[in-house]
Amino acid sequence: MSENMNPKVYIIILNYNGKSDTIDCLYSLASAKLESASIVVVDNASIDGSVAEIKKEFPKVPIIENKTNLGYAGGNNVGIKFAYDKGADYILLLNNDIKVDPYFLEELLSLALKKPKGGIFGSAIYRYDEPDKIEHLGGFYDSSVCEFVSNKKSFKVPKKVDYVCGCTILIKRDVIKEIGFFEPKFFLLWEEADLCARAMKKGFEIWTQPTSKIWHKISASFEDGKPQTHYFWWRNRLLWIKRNLNKKEKKLAYKKVILPEIIKAYKHFLLKGILLIFSFSGKRKKRKEQYRRLKAGCRGIRDYFMNRFGNTYKKV
Repeated sequence: MSENMNPKVYIIILNYNGKSDTIDCLYSLASAKLESASIVVVDNASIDGSVAEIKKEFPKVPIIENKTNLGYAGGNNVGIKFAYDKGADYILLLNNDIKVDPYFLEELLSLALKKPKGGIFGSAIYRYDEPDKIEHLGGFYDSSVCEFVSNKKSFKVPKKVDYVCGCTILIKRDVIKEIGFFEPKFFLLWEEADLCARAMKKGFEIWTQPTSKIWHKISASFEDGKPQTHYFWWRNRLLWIKRNLNKKEKKLAYKKVILPEIIKAYKHFLLKGILLIFSFSGKRKKRKEQYRRLKAGCRGIRDYFMNRFGNTYKKV
């Protein structure tokens, strides 16, 4: 990899039925200081006319069209491979539903070039509808809850963390060469945490850069809202534990956290089902949504233990 001050960067934007957001994102990038960066859109088999609209607005931006929806993991893998084969020094994965600060990439690269052990870098992610409120600024794995805890407090200097959000993630070429791509089994959620964990095991550092700023809208990746999110969160959390904790850590995690939470989840699911039967119109809508979310989570747990991965969610 070239260690010059003008590295070759490919920006990968994944689109799935989000033409308006993707076009807005591309206009945002058009006003940013990108210099040596090339932009590529990967479309995950959209059915909303995304490809035609994006080509119309940005005819010079190449679009890779996947034949099926490969999710965040698989869809971005297509873009990563394309960029890697083109000789990219860094690959920047960018959610389509964001607005960027003009200097966001310059700030990320400035940090990357100063950290020879750094392999993955993330931006400060602010809420689009609350521009001064931080949504994510890196995070750490908390074994007491078996979750990654995101930092939402501002700080002024770069910080080494356990993971950065896949909303904006800069990956050094050496990382891909050493550990490969995202694990496609995840499909959605936890895949970037898995990539970061695998990178750290190989000696790479994960850094977050507070001076690299982006603003994130509510993601359109989850068509069925909270139930779908809950399904992938539960299933992929268990998959992450299987892939990244050692035998002793797994045993402790299941004993102290996972098994008690699974029992609690199924108890709540059954209870909400009973309450839903006897609900009147005033509370029925709210209880129905709670029931759907819990049912989806329990299905995610079930599918993990039945070894069902990829795009396996079914609307509840």
